[in-house]
Order: sequence, then C-alpha cells, then structure tokens
Amino acid sequence: MMISYLVPLVLLLMLIAASIRILPEYKRGVVFFLGRFQAVKGPGLFIIIPGIQKMQVVDLRVITMDVPEQDVISQDNVTVKVNAVLYFRVVDPEKAIIQVEHFVNATSQLAQTTLRSVLGKHDLDEMLSERDKLNDDIQEIIDASAEGWGIKVANVEIKHVDLDESMIRAIARQAEAERERRAKVIHAEGELQASKKLVEAANIMSENPAALQLRYLQTMSDMSNKNASTIVVPLPIDLMEAFRHMAEGVARRPPRGPEDESAST
Repeated sequence: MMISYLVPLVLLLMLIAASIRILPEYKRGVVFFLGRFQAVKGPGLFIIIPGIQKMQVVDLRVITMDVPEQDVISQDNVTVKVNAVLYFRVVDPEKAIIQVEHFVNATSQLAQTTLRSVLGKHDLDEMLSERDKLNDDIQEIIDASAEGWGIKVANVEIKHVDLDESMIRAIARQAEAERERRAKVIHAEGELQASKKLVEAANIMSENPAALQLRYLQTMSDMSNKNASTIVVPLPIDLMEAFRHMAEGVARRPPRGPEDESAST
C-alpha cells in the first residue's frame, strides 16, 4: 500500500527537480513553448515544464575571440598576414538564438571576411601607421552587420602584421634613405642659417670699422695659441684700405689713347 503512494511521489519530486532552473546574473534563458518563442527568463529561479517548454541559455558577458591569421593583399600589391582580436557580447538573447545559427561562429566568419576586405583597400604604410583608424573601420562594419543578430561589437584590435623577409629589408632600406634625406635637409638648413648670420656680421663690420679690427686681432690670437709652424706677418688694416683705394682709382682712370701719348712726348 505504501509503495503505491511512494512511486507517484517520487515521480512528482523528479518532475519538480527537472522543472526548476537557476541562472546566474550574466546568463539568460530563451524559452520556447511547443516550438514557438515564449519569453526570455532569468536571472534567478524559474520553472520550465519538461517536454512542453525548451530553453537555450545565452551568456551575456563579453566574449574575446581570436580572429585567425588572414592572407591580405594590400592596395599596393603587398601580401601580408594579419590577425586580430574581437570583443563582442550579446545584447538581445532572442535575436541571437532565433535570427542566426551558432552566433559565435557566424561572428567569427564575419570578422574574417571584414578584416580581409577592409585591409585590402589600404596601402601597407597605412596598415603599419594607422591601426587605430583601421580598427575603428572594421569595428563599425562588423557591428552594423551583427546588429540584426542581437550582438554588439565592443572593439576590434589588429594584433600582428607579418611581412616576409624581402619586404622587411625593403622597408629597412627605405627608412635608411629617409634618415639620410633628413640629415641632408638639416645640414642644408644649418648652412643657410650660417650664411645669414655671416651676412649680418659682414653688414655690422662694414658699418663699424673697429669691429673688423677687433675680429682681425681675435683671429691673430687664435692662430698664435695653436702649435703650428705657420708664420703670420700682420699688416695694418689701414694700409690694406689704402691699397684698395689705389686699386679702385686705377680701375676708374680712363685708358690713354694715341693722342695722349703724342701730347705727352
């Protein structure tokens, strides 16, 4: 008699245990009633009727996905290998279960195709120097495509851009040539600034003869401090100025013709 009551009680307890569901704060349950969507439940304790209701659990935490290495041909016909990391999370569990099959795999495939298509529109220099802009472009495209799946893409980061050895050597030669160009430009700018200062100094000395005399004496002092066998004979600057005036006078004097020579005789 006790067994006849005990069996239904055990079955009832088993049914209740199979019906109770507990979900943590970061998970949600998409419930289907006889195959049709009914509600999104959780977190906490709730009851699911076995055989009539079915539930699929969705994690709402940020998922970190490593995008596999992709062979990309840049716009300037350079083949590189690029991999990235993708951060996304589910914001609408209903769409993530109903609108797409295996939303994680679908997001991974979308990230791979978007990575190839976006990087293929840029040059190699842009891939190496403008990663932030490329990350934003890839993230925007993936986010817009995955929005209908109830997925929000938080961030995309390009991790590595691998080049072959020949391209690395070419980039090294280019960098060396760029450094040499900058060195020549800096040297030329230095020569230009020095020439301007020399012109200013010459103008000052021409306006004040005493400045030229002091510079002359300073040069003599510098030469005397060096251990050299050169013998310097100083000449007064006034004497040099007299010679210069005599030379200018001879240059301005008109040439003598035959008539002048006969008159002088």
